[in-house]
Formats: sequence, C-alpha cells, structure tokens
Amino acid sequence: MKRKPAKTLALCLAVAAVSLAPLAAGARSSDRNQPMNVDADASNCSTADDGPCVLTGNVKAVQGTLVINAAKADIRRAGGDISTVQLTGNQATIKQELDDGSPFNGRANKIDYDMPKDTVVLTGNAFVDKAGDTIKSERIVYNMKSGQVESGGTGGRVSMQLQPKNKDAGAAPAPAPKPAAPKPAPAKPAKKGGG
Repeated sequence: MKRKPAKTLALCLAVAAVSLAPLAAGARSSDRNQPMNVDADASNCSTADDGPCVLTGNVKAVQGTLVINAAKADIRRAGGDISTVQLTGNQATIKQELDDGSPFNGRANKIDYDMPKDTVVLTGNAFVDKAGDTIKSERIVYNMKSGQVESGGTGGRVSMQLQPKNKDAGAAPAPAPKPAAPKPAPAKPAKKGGG
C-alpha cells in the first residue's frame, strides 16, 4: 500500500470537496480560502499523476462551513488533475452554509462528481435540502454550468417541497382595524340668565 503525504491527500480531497460546493448554488465562497482538515481510518494513494487516491473508514473533511462525511472517498486523476470523485456510505453527506447564511444539505448512498462534465450525481435514497426546498429521489443530477436539476428516471418517484419566496404571502391577511366609534361632542354649557 503506497502512502501519500498528508498535505497532498488534504489537497486532493480539498479540490474534490470544494468542487462539490457549486451543488449548493451560492455556497459560502470564502470556504475555498480556508484550510481543509481531513480525517480517515486509512488511505491508499498513488504518487503518479494519473493514480487513484482512496480514503476509507469514517472519512470526514471540513473546510470552513463545508462538512463532508463518507465511508469511502475514491478520487481519480487525469494528467495530474482530479477528474472524478466518488463518495460512498450509508449515507454520504455534504453540508454547507450558503453565502446568504441559509443551509444546504445533501445525502445519498453514492455521490459522484464528474469535473469535466460539471455534474454531481446523487444515487440511492438521494435527498437535497437547499434552504427548505427539498427533493427526494433515487437519483438526482445537478449540472453546475446550467443550474439544471434532474431527478427520477430510475423507476422511483420524485418528491419535492418548495417553500414560498415570501413566507408571509401564504398567511391569511390580518383583519382590518375597526374604525373607532365617534366621540360624543362635548356638552355646551347652559346660558345663564333669561335670554
């Protein structure tokens, strides 16, 4: 088993993990400039530019608000650059705070990221929650260039819940205030004298 220096492993997983950040469509942009801490029970990584890097057992990567958990991370390179990343587990998860402060969470039995195609595919009991808007399906595909989200197509159903943009819009309007009752005019003092 070849071991790769921890710094290089962290760099490989950092590029892979941060590449998943666009899935959040507005992911915390400052996270890319933060150091990444990576922990796993074991690693098996090639030093060759086209060699694989596999992290196994309680894989956890944290970079700023980005947190990734998986049983296994399989990173593949082409020409020295990361081309694909596959996260697996029961379930692999990714969470991050968006630039507007709202949360993003995704989970699936398998998360595949194809860098050349700019697509993230969540397969197997897939679930995405972006600030309360949720999608559940056996398969969810996100194209980072177009922003297109496609789900279903594997014989299963797609369930979505979309939040109203103006959460007060769905509430019943408040009753109009009742007009105040007219106040009686002050009594005029009676004239003295016989007038």
